[in-house]
Amino acid sequence: MKQFSGIDDCTDAEYWVAVEKISAEWRELPIDDETLSLLISLSCNHPDWPIRASAIRYLAESFGERDSAVEAIIAATHDQTDWVSFTAIQLCGKLRTKEALRDLIRISGWPSNFMRHGYVRKPVGCGAAFTKRALISILGSRDPEELRRLEDEHFAELRAKADTVRPARRHEDVVEIPAGLFTAGAPAQAVGPFNMDDSDNPPRSVDLPAFLIDRTVVTNRRYQEFLDEIGDSTAFDHPDQPDGQERHRSAHQHDARFNDPDLPVVGIDWYDAWAFANWAGGMLPSEDQWEKAARGCDGRVYPWGNTWEPERANFVERAFDTRVSDLAELEQLLVTVTEADFPARPVFPADSFPEGAGPYGLLHMAGNVWEMTRTNFFSRKDMDPFFRGRRPVEFMNRQDAFYVLRGGTWTSPPVCLTTYYRGKDLLTDRHNEIGFRCVYPAE
Repeated sequence: MKQFSGIDDCTDAEYWVAVEKISAEWRELPIDDETLSLLISLSCNHPDWPIRASAIRYLAESFGERDSAVEAIIAATHDQTDWVSFTAIQLCGKLRTKEALRDLIRISGWPSNFMRHGYVRKPVGCGAAFTKRALISILGSRDPEELRRLEDEHFAELRAKADTVRPARRHEDVVEIPAGLFTAGAPAQAVGPFNMDDSDNPPRSVDLPAFLIDRTVVTNRRYQEFLDEIGDSTAFDHPDQPDGQERHRSAHQHDARFNDPDLPVVGIDWYDAWAFANWAGGMLPSEDQWEKAARGCDGRVYPWGNTWEPERANFVERAFDTRVSDLAELEQLLVTVTEADFPARPVFPADSFPEGAGPYGLLHMAGNVWEMTRTNFFSRKDMDPFFRGRRPVEFMNRQDAFYVLRGGTWTSPPVCLTTYYRGKDLLTDRHNEIGFRCVYPAE
């Protein structure tokens, strides 16, 4: 059977004539399995996009009831050339192809959201408009509540299947954070004596569903259970996990100042924490989840209230037993640190300082160690790294390589221990100042 190779060395007018000729020739082919296979191959492999688009249209016209044709049309919704994907999206709407819902929702979001009155959307192009119309056609409703019901109904089996393969939560010392609104952000934008600007977290109301969160940060003891169980397995790794690094081992596993079983695990990077959370049946918290868990719903400045009380937290003055009044003094103190000249007790056990507990009973949400989140510092969306095979020096100036840190650490002044202060770090760095805790679905 003719393979319909690429169209080269012709004028614009000749090109489109050739496209029409090829498309007409398809209609002379028998409607059989061989023609179906040819069209599927052309729809994804032909070098000329008008041929791919034409193949998609003919698949819908002559083979629209065949599963393999439907799969090819859905796959074409992600074609890199706009009018091929637009063609496939519109055909999914015309055929009311429910199998395409998951792919189309990835493009434009949930219909039950974008059909809500007053829903805020950025200006969009043809693709998003075609996708929105196709989704409404497939689901057969414009009512947000009905759309939500239809979405839940369609994805019920998929969710049930995901629940059966999701690792069970491997920790009982958790706290439930109730659903609802809370006040996020800095109450003021004053710089203060440490010249640390917190204006990147403006006041706002955030509505979150209920979730569970570890009462304390992950300890060395708990992290060792993870290491012992996974061995050399990569089953829980992030897809972008760098190659060649030691299997999630802490850089400070042999440092007596940080390796006691009851201390927070430190010296791991963001990928290590992500793998642990995945193994534990949860994930790293978003920065909004972390902030609500730290401050509750009354907008408090510190987990325990609105007044700084140094006896409730482990911070720079406790760790160094030295008064620090401004940024210059802080930096002068921190540059004196060497491997040999170091605070004897920089961090405290994860279950210490009960007097510093927050409104939900979580400990060390201010000080001791910074805590990782899954939120990108710049975009405020979930981290989505794509750096595998590259060295940190190649992406250390990329915004998508930095996640949000929260809570301050043993080298931090009080301003960093506020519930709203945002720090950041490169996702491959391993510091003795950074730990993490996990969140889990509410039961």
